[in-house]
Amino acid sequence: MKTPGRIFLAMLFSSILVGCSLPRGAALQKEVLKAESAESPGFVVYQVGRDLLPKLASWPATGGFEARKWPKHTPGALDPIIAPGDQVVVTVWESDENALLAPPSQKETVLQTMTVSGAGEIFLPYIGKVRIAGMSPGHARDALQEKLSALIPSVQVQLSSTPGPKNTVSLIGGVRNAGSFPMMTRDLTVMQLISMGGGVPETLENPQVRLVRGNSYYAISLDRLYSEPDLDTTLRGGDKVFVEEDKRFFLALGAAGNESQIPFNNEQMTALDAVTLAGGLSDTRADPKGVLILRQFAPEDVVPAGGAGPEDTRVIFTLDLTTADGLFSAGRFQIMPRDLVLATESPVSSTRTILGLLAASAGIAVNADKL
Repeated sequence: MKTPGRIFLAMLFSSILVGCSLPRGAALQKEVLKAESAESPGFVVYQVGRDLLPKLASWPATGGFEARKWPKHTPGALDPIIAPGDQVVVTVWESDENALLAPPSQKETVLQTMTVSGAGEIFLPYIGKVRIAGMSPGHARDALQEKLSALIPSVQVQLSSTPGPKNTVSLIGGVRNAGSFPMMTRDLTVMQLISMGGGVPETLENPQVRLVRGNSYYAISLDRLYSEPDLDTTLRGGDKVFVEEDKRFFLALGAAGNESQIPFNNEQMTALDAVTLAGGLSDTRADPKGVLILRQFAPEDVVPAGGAGPEDTRVIFTLDLTTADGLFSAGRFQIMPRDLVLATESPVSSTRTILGLLAASAGIAVNADKL
């Protein structure tokens, strides 16, 4: 079998290549976006660049991570402040022989423990209701002594208080010793509270601090609290604090070094960070002009074209990592939890595969001719 045999085998291999699709590890960019030109594609595409980044700053967060901006530190009073629910003990000292409150032959009267009412008041014999909520213990003592002085000129008053629920903060978990802690000062901060709870175990990966204040929810990384003291927010009575391991992640697929669910390793993650954590782009397979980020928004987040938000619940952001603007913009584009980072396949890789197979078929034909 000479030349006719080689021609026959080459034609046979060529027909096989034409008749079947070559295996690939990822889709081409044009395949993912091919429905974009349809009347109702079901998604919207945005090219990431310097013009888009300022608009994205006002877009809603996604991935189940909704939190208000972390409050900064504001100095509080060094003394505790009496609040409804606190318990107070009032001791009255009288120097007159005919004491009004003290038993015979005694100069001291300890009134029974009183709980500050919802209106912020306590009851004093011969005086009635006196409001002391919002005062420091020292200020409240002065107010009670002034009231009693009208009846007992030589009176001396002593007051002690025990914090109630509104003067207590809770450290729920993520520390060595969780529990409720009384606010002995109104300048108690988050970091001080965590220290009172024994600190955060070293086993927690990228620990995140959460603050629940009424119906508001705040979140920040512990590392950022360490590095930015002005964010060590002052606590309020009733606040709840807990520390947890960072549960956020993004998905990496396609022509990248690591196709998996990848956890966040910092409070904020950019597209360049995500590509790096995914093992980078494959030199022989990936299309650096076709890095796609797929993000799902809630229906209520959708706005008309030109508004401060996405135009569809399904959004695809495209990155071109072959241009300076694309690289700089990727370094500022924020990845959201549950984003899909897809490194699309380069069209050139398919061409290389075909050429390789053709070369292999030619080699087989040469060997057949020798036989």
